[in-house]
Amino acid sequence: MITHRVRAHASREDLPREAQLAWKLAAAAVDPVPVERDVAEMIGNRVIDNAAVAAASLARGPVAAARAQALAHPYSPGAAVFGVAQHGAAAPVRSSPEWAAWANGVAVRELDFHDTFLAADYSHPGDNIPPVLAVAQHRGLDGRALVRGIAAAYEVQVDLVRGICLHEHRIDHIAHLGPSAAAGIGALMDLPVDVVYQAIGQALHTTTATRQSRKGAISSWKAYAPAFAGKAAVEAVDRAMRGEGAPSPIYEGEDGVIARLLSGPEAVYEVPLPGRGEPKRAVLDTYTKEHSAEYQSQALIDLARRMAPRVGDLSRVREVVIRTSHHTHHVIGSGAGDLQKTDPDASRETLDHSIMYIFAVALEDRAWHHERSYTPERAHRPSTVALWRKVRTVEDPEWTARYHDPDPAKRAFGGRVEIVLDDGTVVADELAVADAHPAGARPFGREQYIAKFRTLADGVIAAAEQDRFLDLACRLESLDATGVRALHLAAPAGALAEPTAKGLF
Repeated sequence: MITHRVRAHASREDLPREAQLAWKLAAAAVDPVPVERDVAEMIGNRVIDNAAVAAASLARGPVAAARAQALAHPYSPGAAVFGVAQHGAAAPVRSSPEWAAWANGVAVRELDFHDTFLAADYSHPGDNIPPVLAVAQHRGLDGRALVRGIAAAYEVQVDLVRGICLHEHRIDHIAHLGPSAAAGIGALMDLPVDVVYQAIGQALHTTTATRQSRKGAISSWKAYAPAFAGKAAVEAVDRAMRGEGAPSPIYEGEDGVIARLLSGPEAVYEVPLPGRGEPKRAVLDTYTKEHSAEYQSQALIDLARRMAPRVGDLSRVREVVIRTSHHTHHVIGSGAGDLQKTDPDASRETLDHSIMYIFAVALEDRAWHHERSYTPERAHRPSTVALWRKVRTVEDPEWTARYHDPDPAKRAFGGRVEIVLDDGTVVADELAVADAHPAGARPFGREQYIAKFRTLADGVIAAAEQDRFLDLACRLESLDATGVRALHLAAPAGALAEPTAKGLF
């Protein structure tokens, strides 16, 4: 890996485009290095993972609305929309690729249940798959090209997340996703570096937004925001292919992202990228979720399940203190200062970002479920509300340091929990990483991804359709263009939810 030092430059310095970060991202993305076997296998796992969580969300309102928007934009050849049958007179066969990316991106993101990478910033790299897949289907590209594009998208996003912190400036993490999706599409299509460079600049410029989507009363836009970035990336590539340019230098300019939105004209960021001929392996550093909740709650859900038998009668709990990292404390903990995080009437999206609620429910139920754990009845249960309001987080410098440890094998995303009972007894335990994490007690492999898919698709997707999809996903790299175009899930006739309101289309 080559570490690139990136800083703002005055306009008079006339920074050459080859020296700009957007160019270096583009060059790394389209470098035609073969995808290694273990990387290709993991990409297949993440395609399965995305489809699993998309299947489980098909009946939810935001997904139905996004799907209706996509179906209002039929196009041939186009791309498949999750849930929609691809044959028969009753249904549009394909949607325009940017709208398919939009609908599928919302379906993948709605339950907050797919993969994650945490470093200087946050990310859900699986959000890259819907736009790259949509373009692959639209352009009739094969599995080898698809895997190459997804590997490049993961590499760019993960490397940006390693080097550039957005959240400290309250910029949403989709500002790294727009460029990575554009880079992945560029690699998929084997586009020239200068075209991908322009697309990255456009995608970054149009997807930089504040983190208010993850503060206060969190709405359905949390699921739409990554889908918007994917849609914007598809459109950016289209414009760049037509010869249209982007703001330049987009990162380093006098009024660019670093100078005006991040740490300012004097700041220096270090972004690692593969050198020429070096394989793209970043997907192997990412990790999926066993539980449908914000990633920083994964280890703490596992810890709650482990501690519950030792605590026994939860009515005896006087206080629960979670000692954890700065990120966890300030994003999903007490440090966020969001009153909604202790409100039983809060949205599902808000409860998903309240470790106080999540830990209380996991402690009571000794389990976590992507639907039952979030129902209004569950959130209003008197015993839960009482326990929930006894939970607080504390930032612990040791856990913050472990969160940022440069050695991935030592990095920790959990915390230490101290449960104080009514007689003063303290039940304490800690967990560094979730059980499903690569360094956890039960790391996910192909078998676990398929099991997750079967569980979430059960009752939504017919068994034969599940089998058909898994057959394709398990041999992703060897698929021809027809196989890639068949890489979707169709729900039974009449099973898809309809949106409750009409829009413009």
